[in-house]
Amino acid sequence: PLIVSLIAAAPLLAIAVMALHSSGDTWPHLIENVLPDAVRRTLILMVGVAIFALVTGTGTAWLVTMYRFPGRGLFQWLLLLPLAMPTYIIAFCYIELFDYSGEIQTALRIIFGWQNARDYWFPDIRSLGGAVFVMGAVLYPYVYITARASFVAQSVCVIEASRTLGRSASETFWQIALPLARPALAAGTALALMETLNDIGAVEFFGVQTLTVTVYDTWLDRGSLAGAAQISCVMLFFVLAVLGLERALRSGKRFHHTTGKYRDLPEELLSGAKGILATAACALPILVGFILPTYVLARDAMVHLSFGLTGDFWRAALHSLVLSVAAAVLAVIFAIVLAYGRRQTHSKLVQIASFVPAVSYAVPGTVLAIGLLIPLAGLDNKIDDVARSLFGVSTGLIFSGTAFAIVVAYTIRFLAASLGSVEAGLSKITRNIDSAGRTLGASVTEMLWSVHLPLLRPALGGAALIVFVDSMKELPATLLLRPFNFDTLATQVFTLASLYRYEEAGLSA
Repeated sequence: PLIVSLIAAAPLLAIAVMALHSSGDTWPHLIENVLPDAVRRTLILMVGVAIFALVTGTGTAWLVTMYRFPGRGLFQWLLLLPLAMPTYIIAFCYIELFDYSGEIQTALRIIFGWQNARDYWFPDIRSLGGAVFVMGAVLYPYVYITARASFVAQSVCVIEASRTLGRSASETFWQIALPLARPALAAGTALALMETLNDIGAVEFFGVQTLTVTVYDTWLDRGSLAGAAQISCVMLFFVLAVLGLERALRSGKRFHHTTGKYRDLPEELLSGAKGILATAACALPILVGFILPTYVLARDAMVHLSFGLTGDFWRAALHSLVLSVAAAVLAVIFAIVLAYGRRQTHSKLVQIASFVPAVSYAVPGTVLAIGLLIPLAGLDNKIDDVARSLFGVSTGLIFSGTAFAIVVAYTIRFLAASLGSVEAGLSKITRNIDSAGRTLGASVTEMLWSVHLPLLRPALGGAALIVFVDSMKELPATLLLRPFNFDTLATQVFTLASLYRYEEAGLSA
């Protein structure tokens, strides 16, 4: 467990060390000309996404939990669908729909006879407001999931007491349900903000210069790794601020039931105009966050099918598949080591070490990529020096600048998700089984192979699936760590969209 935790912590330690190095005149230039605007835009983007996600996620969660209306049973699940869409894919779909040459503006010009952009006004999708709208539409399910879980778990007695004391349904929501759900809302919003801070594709398409884009430009365009590491430290401050804010919103309070009377929450029937409004309120986020982008992708994929099915596409698809499978396997192995280490030892050091991956999960992909490149490049240089001195042969790049670095980045980035699934599975296995196995002469390792792993099979499958899906979608770390002429489906979408070849990116998306 200590070795696994050290691997997960190495990028953060490397960034801290590299940030202490001199970046020449890059850092003063960044402080004076780049960072102020980048920080301002990042803050505005995060605040906007937080408000959008909170309003949409909390409102829809309350509707499907407390009311009955047409389509409510379907909406409980359909409201999760936008989470399957990477933000950069949604971004290029909306650019294709709402840009000057997109379907919406083209149709408006035909209908009203407008000749050019000077004849009418239309909101610019390539803006900070457009980024807030699109990213909020994709990330609100984080709040929806946690809010719905909190509302469902609330005691009927609390709701009934509120109604008995004369509170209406809306007053009960604002004065009772919402304050009780505060920890859940804070956790969901924190996840949405982490994803916002991590994004590079969507903000790049919309022309919004955030801290993540600044890290990317400083490293690749200005060639300053030290400067990129210093900006990464600023991003780490944002991460710590979000985590601290989430803790502060909980205010150290604990929310639990004081009764054993658990019954289904009372549901109010909404009919007529109210029912229609509730249905529309739940359908709109699904339309914006999933149905419209799916329509764009399916249309583009069909129109450009012959172009898309080239050798480059199949190579990118194979790269995505192999990297994601490798990361899933490695993350599950690491998660087993950490979770089983916690179960079998009372060492405080091991207990603390197992929490390191949770911090790595909150670190943006660009920051993680820089922190990983530094130790891997140092290891490559050491191996090359030894090979040159002993055999007179240069080994070149073995770890950095290879697919291996991408797999390690994926593993570290999503280890926390895998660990949560494995720990949940282990918690359901009674320790009496451990005692019985040890009584029958089995060692700790034999118990793992013969008893725990077979019982953990569903949890391990779930953990691997989570890491696989997240790795397929991951863009920032892949862009920075990939070898030359090495594409995944995610980077192919990003490259084609950056070249304004949106329609051709549909199949890869």
